[in-house]
Amino acid sequence: MLLAPLRTVLRAWTRSPGMAGVSRRGLLVGLLFACSGAMAAPVIIPAAPQLAAEGYLLLDAATGEVLVEYNAEQRLPPASLTKLMTSYVAAKELERGIISLDDEVNISVKAWRMGGSKMFIREGTQVRFEDLLRGMIIQSGNDASVAIAEHIAGSEDAFADIMNQYAAQMGMNSTHFVNATGWPDENHYTTARDLSKLTRAMIHDFPGHYKMYSEKSFTYNDIRQPNRNRLLMRDSSVDGVKTGHTEAAGYCLIASALRDDMRLISVVMGTASEEARATESQKLLTYGFRYFETASLYRAGDGLRQVRVWGGQHDSVKLGVTEDVVLTIPRGARAELKAEIDLEPEVHAPLEDGQQLGTLTINVPGREPIKVPVRTLNAVQEAGFLSGFWDSIMLFFLKLFGGDPLAV
Repeated sequence: MLLAPLRTVLRAWTRSPGMAGVSRRGLLVGLLFACSGAMAAPVIIPAAPQLAAEGYLLLDAATGEVLVEYNAEQRLPPASLTKLMTSYVAAKELERGIISLDDEVNISVKAWRMGGSKMFIREGTQVRFEDLLRGMIIQSGNDASVAIAEHIAGSEDAFADIMNQYAAQMGMNSTHFVNATGWPDENHYTTARDLSKLTRAMIHDFPGHYKMYSEKSFTYNDIRQPNRNRLLMRDSSVDGVKTGHTEAAGYCLIASALRDDMRLISVVMGTASEEARATESQKLLTYGFRYFETASLYRAGDGLRQVRVWGGQHDSVKLGVTEDVVLTIPRGARAELKAEIDLEPEVHAPLEDGQQLGTLTINVPGREPIKVPVRTLNAVQEAGFLSGFWDSIMLFFLKLFGGDPLAV
């Protein structure tokens, strides 16, 4: 009676990775990282550029990894960079259906009287909400910003409270808003790091809304005004984001650019001129794209290995990752990456979909290893008594002969 199960055991043993010279633990994953026989030369990354600014930061939008930073935690006045949060709140309310792009917004005396940059709306008139958005995003209109805040929350003070709630949700722990425009106030401040979080959230959460930031001009009431972000005209990969300027804040710029599969976000605060904020931001973007890359290694649902399941209605289960694995690495270092899977010694049913059975470790030169859970990509129900009994016998003999219980 045991001949058939023993034949199965022997077949599994002779096909096991142990017989092929590859052990269960420390299994190398050659799916993505094929290296040449010659030893790869170490990748050299030069020092990051030093900018003439009070604070700055550069990060990879896909991974959130910071590539360059200086005084990124210092609280600074954001000037009109504030309007990025005003815009984010507006996008949220549009998504919720609380307001519409076609809303006709009543313009108050307060909005009409706002100084600084303007889109030139008039008190007592009605302006379409979408026009106000462009007047704020492209023309940096303080009047448009106040009108948006009042339309959404009833007053600018109430709107500022909403802004602070969203800031808290994003982990902008060194930020506090008191208005929707960035008008100077000692209690109105943020940091380069916090602004990078906000920008990343805007691009990720509202890609359609974000497209407005790439528009180079907007005309309202027969008055055409260009986008103040000079990089839009100089670099075709730049598609945003926002400028700001007050005497206290200096000249500020959040910029974002997309080249191939890599998006970078730069935040530069406290430069001396419009030209300086553009050129200093360009330095950061050039450095990031030249010396780093975004490596998409595995997609959610990618199968890494098929393993034997004991006592299940199915004999095997596919293992993989359930979230995208994306890293920022030095450009040219992809060949130096190494990945290993470490799995449980045996896999027994029942198994839930998404159950962790091991760890994928990715070794990147010069940094701590990245560890990612390896999970089942489907569920496996427990087998009946007889099938489970035979599986236990087969497993016993497999171990006796030194086979691999994970081999399919």
